[in-house]
This record gives sequence, structure tokens and C-alpha cells, in this order.
Amino acid sequence: MDEVLTERAGSVLHVQLNRPAKKNAMTSSMYVTLADIFNDAAQDEHIRVVLWHGAGDSFCAGNDVEDFLRNPPGPGESPQVRLMNALMDFDKPVVAAVHGAAIGGGTTMLLHCDFVYAGESAKFQMPFINLAVVPEFGSSCSVPARTGHLRAAELILLGLPFDARRAADLGLVTQVISDQDLLTAATETARTLAAKPVGALQASKRLMKAPFREQIKAAIKAEIEEFSAHVRSVDAKEALRAFLEKRPPDFNRTTKSPAAA
Repeated sequence: MDEVLTERAGSVLHVQLNRPAKKNAMTSSMYVTLADIFNDAAQDEHIRVVLWHGAGDSFCAGNDVEDFLRNPPGPGESPQVRLMNALMDFDKPVVAAVHGAAIGGGTTMLLHCDFVYAGESAKFQMPFINLAVVPEFGSSCSVPARTGHLRAAELILLGLPFDARRAADLGLVTQVISDQDLLTAATETARTLAAKPVGALQASKRLMKAPFREQIKAAIKAEIEEFSAHVRSVDAKEALRAFLEKRPPDFNRTTKSPAAA
């Protein structure tokens, strides 16, 4: 079964994460596939808008931990970085329909979308620090820029979950909609966008992103360096082991720094 499905409806490309049994948790191959989809869509003049959603009861539960342990991101162009670059350089509108779990990357990927419609069931979380790593997808820059430092500290340093209404209040979601009407509303927006003059539409998105593009790229580069160090630390190994063993982590076992691990 394909882990990512695509279907074109007119000039709208539907992209669906398709691991419902795993809440659409991302594998390395899924990152690469998504990057290729966005890069190809950028070059296809018949595609004007991407509509992104998940199969089953969730949008995306973040990284698949077992796959992540086998293929931890490192410096250079990892599968995750390939998708980050593809999203950063994508000038066409991206509309996301989010229901159920949107955890870790399932939240931070959305920061690169232009419209995010959240179902009432949506639950967001950026639990990176709980896993002894740091934020990704430029979220260490974009979240404080959108919400202010105090709210960003609450989301990132505490790593607590928050619901769709809270996400909308923070400016991370365009609109909260009933789960039943979610995909219909997102599709309507995608079709409306697809009917706009394509040159002006893409130019307007570029203009809006231009003042922040280099900041986000710099944040992504810094995050990758920190992430690749921390993911190999003793604390991260304990956190991920505890996650798989379904127990609380014990970070008092070591005081080693990431560089010493």
C-alpha cells in the first residue's frame, strides 16, 4: 500500500498521507516521496494548488519512532531536509485539512501551509523537548514570530498538547470546522484559489514569504545542527527507549552533554 497517495482534480492536487494504522506517522521514505511530489508539482503548470490531508483518524503523528531510530537525521540533506526545502521553495498555495493527531512534524509542517483548516477533533503538540531534541521545520523561528515568545515558550519548552480552538487563537490555524465538513471546506478553498490568476497568485505568495524566507532557512540550518547533536545524546536515547517501552523517561540517569554522548 502506498504511504502517500496523490490524485488530481482539475488543477488541484490532493496529497494524502496514507498510513492510517500508524496515524500517518512519517517514515524516511515518506519524507522523500512528499518532497518529490511538491517539487514535481512546482514544475507542473497544470497544478495550481495542493490540498494536503491524512487518511484514517489523524493527520500525522510525527515521526515513526522505530524508523526514526534506524534512520536518525544527521547533518546534510536528510529526508526531512529534502521536504523542508521543497516546502520552502513552493510558490503555489498549499491548503491543509487537519483532523485528529497532528504531533511533532505533524504540527510544524503545517507552518509552511497557506491555509490550515482544523477539524474539531484536531490535537496539536510539539513534544520535541520531551524527546530530548529541538524543534524542526524552522518552527523555532516561525512559532515565536506568530505567537510571541511567551506563548511559543509554552508550546515548545513545555511541549504540551493543545486543541484546535487554541491553535486558532494562536494564529496557527485558519479556521476550526466540524470534522464532517472539514474536507469539503478545504476543497472549496482550494478550488477558489485554483480559479485565481495564477501569476499574480504565486507572486503574491512569494512577496508575503520574502521578508521571512532567509530567517526561516537560517533557523532550519541551526535546528538541523542542534537536532543532529541532541538526537544522539544519552537523554534522547533514554526518551525514545522510554517511548517504545511505554514508561516515563528518567533524565536523571545522566548529565552528559550531547557532544559527550
